Amino acid sequence: MTLVHLDSPPALPAPEPPDLETAAIAAAGLDELNAARTREERTQIIGDTILAVFDHYYYRSRRIPYSAKRAYEARNWPEMAQLSRDRLAIYSRSLDTFAPMLRSAFPQVPDVRGLWVEIEARVLDAIRGRYEADLAFAYLRSVRRAVQPGEWTPVAYAGSGIRASTPPAKSEICRRFSCAFPADVDTVLAILELVPFAVPFRDLPADAELAATEINAALTAQGLTAGAGVTIDMVDAGFFRNRGCYLIGRIEAGGVTLPIGIALLNEPSGMVVDAVLLDSDDLQFVFSSTLANFHVTGERYHALAHFLWALMPKRPLGLHYSTIGFNHVGKVAVMADLRHELSNARDRLDFAVGFRGTVAIGFSVPSSHYVLKVIRNQPTANYKWEKFPGVAAVLEKYRIVHESDRAGSMLDNVILDTVRFESSWFAPELLEELATAASGAVTVTGDSVMFAHLIVQIKMVPVPEFLKTAAPDAARDVLINLGNCIRNNAAANIFNRDLDARNYGVSPIGKVYLFDYDAVEPLTGVKFRTNAGRFDGEEDLPDWFFETGTVFLPEELLTGLRIDDPGLRRFFREVNGDLMTLDYWDGMQRALLRGLVPKVLAYPVSKRLKRPVRPA
Repeated sequence: MTLVHLDSPPALPAPEPPDLETAAIAAAGLDELNAARTREERTQIIGDTILAVFDHYYYRSRRIPYSAKRAYEARNWPEMAQLSRDRLAIYSRSLDTFAPMLRSAFPQVPDVRGLWVEIEARVLDAIRGRYEADLAFAYLRSVRRAVQPGEWTPVAYAGSGIRASTPPAKSEICRRFSCAFPADVDTVLAILELVPFAVPFRDLPADAELAATEINAALTAQGLTAGAGVTIDMVDAGFFRNRGCYLIGRIEAGGVTLPIGIALLNEPSGMVVDAVLLDSDDLQFVFSSTLANFHVTGERYHALAHFLWALMPKRPLGLHYSTIGFNHVGKVAVMADLRHELSNARDRLDFAVGFRGTVAIGFSVPSSHYVLKVIRNQPTANYKWEKFPGVAAVLEKYRIVHESDRAGSMLDNVILDTVRFESSWFAPELLEELATAASGAVTVTGDSVMFAHLIVQIKMVPVPEFLKTAAPDAARDVLINLGNCIRNNAAANIFNRDLDARNYGVSPIGKVYLFDYDAVEPLTGVKFRTNAGRFDGEEDLPDWFFETGTVFLPEELLTGLRIDDPGLRRFFREVNGDLMTLDYWDGMQRALLRGLVPKVLAYPVSKRLKRPVRPA
């Protein structure tokens, strides 16, 4: 694959401007500090201001799902994409605006012994009994670390429900629909009208009939007999993302339990039911740690995360929190889960399966759900590009991916700063490489290992490793999904300069995701060229050779993927031939430059409802 990068990597996005509304609220509270005479007064002012700033953040964050619903109804897809970016960035923008103001207003705050304990006690007293108390507690801890840097520990607010042995009742979030098998159209009609929309369905009765047929076929396949009771618990909220909306629930009938996800599209002619998903793996793909988070028009996030976990148990609970937009609660849950795994693992942390990364060191234990990464001080000798942009720039790319529309094909990251592990959890060879090759990020002292940064991702099997032992049908499915992964990334304006299959992983449900981000950049900045028309042996260098920036020749994509098996290479070309044409990449780039939001399908085409052909 010919890929030229002659100049330095593209500049990273400029920092977000200060959050003016947050600044005004913070200023109004902190202005009183100058007049404070006692420690108790300062504690009260700081605690109350932190809570006022949090309340403003939380109010705005909870309004975003309802704005997303309006954007969906108006078919305003650019607005939907912007809301996804806003949802992910709003926490850090609030914190980045407020923390410097607090440091400026009271520079002594990190040094006054015991002051934070008193501030925390005041805030905890004020938030007691609030549903979102754990979020307020997380915000308080984030402020503290911003003004008084220190080790991050996954401390959860007491009673948050993150590790509750008894999940919250689904009655908190669900509405129940009951009927006898086979499910009747009227019951499905009521489900489709669960969320009131400002736009009509194109043909609601017909869609209800098609959806009922899918439900009944799935229950028949489970051996259900006529007349058996059926209960369907549906989350009383819409799940909005990109161009779609989903209704999510669970079917229970005669000892059979099935998840249900109803995918709705808002077409120019009206809303339609596009698919009915009745398999946990299909639903898990929709809810995977990819794409932007869902906007959910419901407030009971603990009950919702547990309900989703019951529907899709292969995904850890923490990832379900993150998928519905509660990333900080998810981070605490993921870290608690990870520490529990490592404390109870029979094996030690060791290098991740597959080739050792040139930029990142990946490591895990076989029994863990997760892979951990740190960025090397310098890349290895196999580094493909002329200039390494530095550890900070690579980490920023991982952060940008976290705050991007990941298009169903890029893993989300949990990025932890200043976190400590036990050295006994590590294999000696791994520990030695971490301490030498990543010494800027890793400090080994006695029985502990301190990470200045740690990237946590859900575990994948690298595509080449998967193909080594895969059955023929499974291998072909993965190659189809690999092509879809590349297309979905392109639709999200993401281009991976290192189109090497080793940077893509296969999930436990057979889907393919990009997981290494040191070589990603906006697709709109890439120069797509071709050698078509040149003949073998032509000596003159092509014009594109002298262009600066990233130049990509689509016809050489298959070479870059490094798929060894000739039969699999032929199959990839058959099913993904469009990716090797200049027309595909030029067309995608033009659409993105025009501000269009290409469609991203988060479920198999085979799951789309088969509609009868209407007479002309």
